[in-house]
Amino acid sequence: MIFISEIGMNYNKNFNLIYELVKQSKLAGADICKFQLGWRDKPGEINQLDLKKVNQIIHWCNYFDVEPMFSVISENAYKIFKKTNLNKIKIASRSLKFDFKLVKKIVEENTDKKIYISLGMWEEKKVPFKHKNINYLFCVSKYPSFNEDLNNFPKKFSKNNFVGFSDHTIGIETCLLAISRGAQIIEKHFTLDKSNTTIRDHALSATPDEFKNMVNLGREIYKKVSLGI
Repeated sequence: MIFISEIGMNYNKNFNLIYELVKQSKLAGADICKFQLGWRDKPGEINQLDLKKVNQIIHWCNYFDVEPMFSVISENAYKIFKKTNLNKIKIASRSLKFDFKLVKKIVEENTDKKIYISLGMWEEKKVPFKHKNINYLFCVSKYPSFNEDLNNFPKKFSKNNFVGFSDHTIGIETCLLAISRGAQIIEKHFTLDKSNTTIRDHALSATPDEFKNMVNLGREIYKKVSLGI
């Protein structure tokens, strides 16, 4: 069972806040801390991450013994990624829809790395790639997602090409439901303050206490599912 803390842009342009977000993610039980590389990264925007900052994030994650991972969203972001020694990559739903050429390039050049792909904007019935190193995540690309948006939520993850769930709902209940239906990977946005309005993601994120509760309950549910209960 893998829990991904999606820190993303919830550091509110305050780069040093990432240190505390990584620390609290680890204390809450996260296995991976995930960031977005190549999105809203123009001069003056909220998420300007260059190679120096990426290496600093990697250093902080290593210090707290949690694995770093980045969504690679642009050609320039991919150039930065290739200068690191990271062995995991995330492909966002929007990349499949708006920059499939880049995604195909990343997939073909990184067969030795674990690749996670969200399928929230993928409209085809078949998955885009058959590579064994790819894990597909069920996702609804609405922020936040509500119950009425979950009509296609998998009844059984193992039968739908999905290994996990990238969540945009409010609360942790849908993540726990996904685990009860066989999800082995949960990606949940993480925040120190859900009331912050710098970006919309805070409202659908889990606080440290919520994330920890999700991890503890989720691991117990996963054990029971694994035993066939």
